[in-house]
Amino acid sequence: MLRAPADVAVVRPAARASGRIRVPGDKSISHRYALLGALADSPTRISNYSPGADCAATLECLRALGVDVRRAGSTVEIAGRGVRGLSAPARDLDAANSGTTLRLLTGVVAAHPFQTTIGGDASLSRRPMRRVILPLTEMGARIGSLDGCPPLTVHGTELHGIECRPDVPSAQVKSAVLLAGLQASGHTTVIETTPTRDHTERALTAFGVTVTKAKDRVGIEAGQRLRGCSIEVPGDISGAAFWSALAAGRPGSTIEIEHIGLNPSRTALLDILRRAGVEIEARTNDEVNGEPVGTLRISAANVRSFHIDPAEVPGVIDEIPAFAALGALLPEGATMEVRGASELRVKESDRISRLAEGLHILGAAVEEYPDGFRIEARPLRGGTVDSAGDHRLAMAFAIAATGASAATTITSASAVDVSYPGFFDELERLTRPR
Repeated sequence: MLRAPADVAVVRPAARASGRIRVPGDKSISHRYALLGALADSPTRISNYSPGADCAATLECLRALGVDVRRAGSTVEIAGRGVRGLSAPARDLDAANSGTTLRLLTGVVAAHPFQTTIGGDASLSRRPMRRVILPLTEMGARIGSLDGCPPLTVHGTELHGIECRPDVPSAQVKSAVLLAGLQASGHTTVIETTPTRDHTERALTAFGVTVTKAKDRVGIEAGQRLRGCSIEVPGDISGAAFWSALAAGRPGSTIEIEHIGLNPSRTALLDILRRAGVEIEARTNDEVNGEPVGTLRISAANVRSFHIDPAEVPGVIDEIPAFAALGALLPEGATMEVRGASELRVKESDRISRLAEGLHILGAAVEEYPDGFRIEARPLRGGTVDSAGDHRLAMAFAIAATGASAATTITSASAVDVSYPGFFDELERLTRPR
């Protein structure tokens, strides 16, 4: 793998992949620990904090809200200001490319008695936010937007608890409502028809908050205080999904991923990989602050056609680009299909169209649906593909490119820094040239 000047990466064909790796700290968990640390009554120390630009945006927003945040490498120290203890910002907050920052922080500042405007880059400014705006408005906040998109202007106030049933399963919406409910009056409940990742519930518990769970309901009682703590972020399983696709898609390959988060609400991807014929050994070695942590060993085996059902999509929405890369690396004629994933169209890019376009350029046969796509594996030839500034697309195209017959050029390659700085260096270390 060679890096060309500026914002371009060149990925060369690989015969196989092998080695051990630790992926960066989990992006979803890092956001949540930082936000809860800011609301705690005492200091919080976070180790293995995600190095990506998204999580850096959360820290910068907290600084603008009066929080003393200090960072040294992957360690972050936060001087908590207590529930509803943030200060009015002197400027608009910049969430950059991070939808998680914007949605969760909106839930936090909605309970503070001042006005906050939160925006981001061009990509974030196109992403729909009504599903967060509506429940927070029901709780009493006033939120202005540009036709439901950022920037959001939040007029914070005294909030009251609600019973919220999101139209689309979303861990971010659930988290925003719970964070607002923590600072509201009364009880707040979120009803999930399909379970989503539960990092917020586990994080709240680690910070001393009681969260109630009953069947499809998650609830929180207002008036609880958070205690700061020393807390560690496990490795990001969404980042590990790309190395899993690489190991599964290159014959003779084995990759071992250490200190990886194995939260059951995030491991549905392993079930799908096994269904695709991938050989997986998962060992849970420890539990850190309520989050299971362990080791994954992924080996190429007899990979075959596989599909992702609509009911599975909420649990693997961030990993679908990695599955698409594996689909392109399947034996010729084998297929990969996903339906019920229209949410992909409103991520950092329209991931359905962009994946279809990029993988088609590389040589795969791709049929695009309104809510998904179908890939039929064919010999990949390489080419020039555009990641559209989307970190997960850049990584997906890079993994698929290892199976091509010629080099692949990926533009907007620096997008990987959103979640995985150093990704291309690790890809070069793990692969063996053809």
